[in-house]
Amino acid sequence: MNFSISEENYIKSIYHLQQQTDTVTTNSLANELQTRPASVTDMLKKLQVKNLLEYEKYKGFRLNATGNKVALNIVRRHRLWEYFLVTKLGFEWDKVHAIAEELEHISSKDLIQKLDNFLNYPQTDPHGDPIPDVHGKIPVIRQVSIAEVPVKKNVTVSSVGNQSPEMLELLDHYHIGIGTSLKVTMRFSFDGSVEIKVLKQAACIISEQVAKNIFVYHD
Repeated sequence: MNFSISEENYIKSIYHLQQQTDTVTTNSLANELQTRPASVTDMLKKLQVKNLLEYEKYKGFRLNATGNKVALNIVRRHRLWEYFLVTKLGFEWDKVHAIAEELEHISSKDLIQKLDNFLNYPQTDPHGDPIPDVHGKIPVIRQVSIAEVPVKKNVTVSSVGNQSPEMLELLDHYHIGIGTSLKVTMRFSFDGSVEIKVLKQAACIISEQVAKNIFVYHD
């Protein structure tokens, strides 16, 4: 079944929202897509006709098994393109999201499979998010935020929660990226801020909000 770019954007947005809550509301989806609730309602009707949604009156909706499969395929394409743009074309990690948003709508299965093969089947994108495989299976990554890491513990950065250009710019300033080794040296009870030490860099203090958005591998 083929989908329009608009339909794919809605499907992917519903998928991301339902990772945070059991069901998605019309208003939350409208806020996510920065559009009117009436436009959302019209699109939901189209997606229901294509048998992609489950709807529960007064509670909201979510993708059914078919809808989830479509969403994971879109997410897979997006994250593979991000990986390609960073590792093969030299884009910085804070510059690839918008480009991948366009490339993800190229739906050729052969192209995406050859891209995956060319990249040697990466498991995570440049921001540490897991890449679904061709069957829609997502690698499980055990991780915790820096806000939860004990003092004096050495850890390795696995992913970033907030992937806004502003957040990624801040992390670049502190020489923090996926795979960076660091140690939590102090935690301040006054405001939840954390002092961290990156190898060969001076110790720096990050806010609690930043600490909660940097994830590290958890053994």
